[in-house]
Amino acid sequence: MIDHIVLVKFGETTTQEQMQEVADRFKALKPHLTGIVDIQAGLNFSEKNKGYQVVLSVRFEDRAALEAYGPNPEHQAVAAYIREVGREDSLIVDIEI
Repeated sequence: MIDHIVLVKFGETTTQEQMQEVADRFKALKPHLTGIVDIQAGLNFSEKNKGYQVVLSVRFEDRAALEAYGPNPEHQAVAAYIREVGREDSLIVDIEI
């Protein structure tokens, strides 16, 4: 299995409501993707967050499912929304478990 974790940093104009909408839209991807074991998203409340406010996490069955995820139109729509509401930076981690 593969864990795909994304930390997203937004600009000062991005609201809490918009960040929550990012998390909600991300979680709503599950029925539109194949090879998903689990999907989680939420607002980062850690005091050591280095400015990364939203955490997105997907567990895939295998690398093939991860590779199919990137170009998926539903995923691309969520990625576009993240950019639209002010994404400044993101960190992505993929690990095999």
